[in-house]
Amino acid sequence: MVSSKASSVVAYLEELPPERREVVASVRDLVNASLPPGYVETMAYGMIAWVVPLARLADTHNGQPLSYVALAAQKNNYALYLACDSMDASADETLRAAYAKAGRKLDMGKSCLRFKRREDLFDEAVARLIGASPVEQTIRRYQASRKRS
Repeated sequence: MVSSKASSVVAYLEELPPERREVVASVRDLVNASLPPGYVETMAYGMIAWVVPLARLADTHNGQPLSYVALAAQKNNYALYLACDSMDASADETLRAAYAKAGRKLDMGKSCLRFKRREDLFDEAVARLIGASPVEQTIRRYQASRKRS
């Protein structure tokens, strides 16, 4: 499943096969437990997303809530989209170093951390990254990045 048409997180989870639902639900729990206050869980772009709501930041490049983290069950893997990582080079370096120090393989693009099995995700490092940016900091980073454009 690359992009879901589900209108709610519950509907998204229900459409997954049981074994994939279990993995996504577990990672969702990790994100929810790690997230600083102020982000909102929703469906966006066919996946579960945690965003800065428009009530906090209405002026975005596309008029949509600013994405912070997103989670999807893809065809051959799972993907955790970490906008919080791509907005901060030092956060990216910290995540990569944590995986290396733990001897874990990191399959990551610019902000997409891919994993095939639940145990492939390094919970401690991911939780630390997700918890590191309060909403206000994310908004400031986003606004600063738009001024450079």
